Amino acid sequence: MLIKSDRKVSIIAGSLILLGIVSGILSVVPAVEGEDYLRQAYLHKNQVLWGALFQFFLVPIYIGFALLLYPILKNYKENLALGFVGFRFVAGVFQLIGIILLPVFVLLSQEFIKTEVTNGLSFDQLGGMLKLGRDLTNHLGVMLATGLGNLLMYFIFYKAHLVPKWLSIWGLVGNLLAMLASFLILFSQIDVISTSFAMLSLPLVFQEIVLSIWLIVKGLEERKAN
Repeated sequence: MLIKSDRKVSIIAGSLILLGIVSGILSVVPAVEGEDYLRQAYLHKNQVLWGALFQFFLVPIYIGFALLLYPILKNYKENLALGFVGFRFVAGVFQLIGIILLPVFVLLSQEFIKTEVTNGLSFDQLGGMLKLGRDLTNHLGVMLATGLGNLLMYFIFYKAHLVPKWLSIWGLVGNLLAMLASFLILFSQIDVISTSFAMLSLPLVFQEIVLSIWLIVKGLEERKAN
């Protein structure tokens, strides 16, 4: 049978992608990502606060986008559509954990500044474990869950021709590159604020901008369900 997607759904989905890109950029906290994070986190606590706020916005955006598309995607590959939604919920949980960790950075940084001469080593150890926990949460948990979910979504897009094939392939490749970037960050091969990370992330960013515009202007194409 023929399935025609709701035009409003496509417009809202495209808008959520754009909101997610903006919130994702604004959620980056340079004070926590840099090497001198034990000092900088407290000195730039407002930056940390705003980063946490925009990271929180990502939770309803991530999950809302998946729930919005699920009724359409399930008509083609219900098991993959469920997997897509499930991975988005997992990513949302990791986002919340990352948000909870940010105020801990500020508190630890505040104490470090007060007593860094006598307790520098212990603070370095605590800070190192905290930073590792956040890196595992953000760069492995969030990015891996989001990336795996997106691979399922773009596979459905590709098989069902809901968007042009070139756009689906671009999405598959872009997500694989973004997932690779996360692993490289985790193993300290590249930094979050670096040219290498930007080069691996930008293909997906541009793809999502194009996808959002496509959804807003064209919408998901009418196709025959499997």
